[in-house]
Amino acid sequence: MSNHEFSSMLKLLISSLLQLIEENRSLLPQEAADLLYSSQLYGKLEQEDTKLWHLSAHALYDLLEEEMTAGNITYPEEA
Repeated sequence: MSNHEFSSMLKLLISSLLQLIEENRSLLPQEAADLLYSSQLYGKLEQEDTKLWHLSAHALYDLLEEEMTAGNITYPEEA
């Protein structure tokens, strides 16, 4: 996958993920963005080789919730 393709896919996925964060945590858009962009999950998501971009926005949201509550992430085997 080219860098452009990965970047485009990531933008769409992040947009969906931000919407889920806003809705489920009742946050304003900037608050949701701050939460996501400061997370360990986002750091891994922006690395193509982790393959986290294969997961749905809902699956990624569940991983983010795990990070926020437990302080760590249990990555699925397919990632």
